[in-house]
Amino acid sequence: MNRASLDKRPDEVATMFDDVAPKYDVVNDVLSMGQTRRWRKIVVDAMEVSKGQRVLDLAAGTGTSSEPYADAGIDVVACDFSLGMLKVGKRRRPDINFVAGDATNLPFADNTFDASTISFGLRNVNEPKKALQEMLRVTKPGGRVVIAEFSQPVVPLWRTMYTEYLMRALPAIATKVASNPDAYVYLAESIRAWPDQDHLAAWLQECGWEKVTYRNLTGGIVAVHRAFKPADSSPDGAAAAIAAHKGPVAKLRRNTAR
Repeated sequence: MNRASLDKRPDEVATMFDDVAPKYDVVNDVLSMGQTRRWRKIVVDAMEVSKGQRVLDLAAGTGTSSEPYADAGIDVVACDFSLGMLKVGKRRRPDINFVAGDATNLPFADNTFDASTISFGLRNVNEPKKALQEMLRVTKPGGRVVIAEFSQPVVPLWRTMYTEYLMRALPAIATKVASNPDAYVYLAESIRAWPDQDHLAAWLQECGWEKVTYRNLTGGIVAVHRAFKPADSSPDGAAAAIAAHKGPVAKLRRNTAR
């Protein structure tokens, strides 16, 4: 994966997100042609959490992805490294617990959450595998992780068209509706450089998650991955879980139970 054009320090990325925070959710709706709401609902369904459980929503930004859990009476922690995003979110939803934190060094104790999730933020972490390991650490044994991230369209022609949209149309649209168009050039490049569905599934397995599945959305533009922390989270149990997952990864289809 060529990340030469994506060499930004964590503080530079945080500042970039601070700049776009006020209009971030509106711009996302425009650029995705309204698909973000559908994608986020599928993530919530895949989480399968209920009142009385605790959820970590990592890279939560302004808290849009955290709202469905809060509205359902679920204890959700919205964590992000952008103070600007958190400030906008807290002003809009003061009932949600917003916490500043680095995805590669989470400020939570081991086995804190029943489930963890990150939507469209993992590719912006400098060390995504370390973030997956941190999410594993803070999730309770037997708990799950659900990841929504831009991926690779499964139809070659559609993949070519999508790449052209990312690198040409998306920055042009962002220039008209965003406060910091350069940020969306960076985001487009980060999407193009991100690995495909099977690579992310392999990362989850390598980091110790088990029962890894994924579901393609909108022809593979987005993929939702789901995995579980082994019930036996001891070093031996984790090693056994990793050794057991060397085969192909199952795909979560539309008609599969979420």
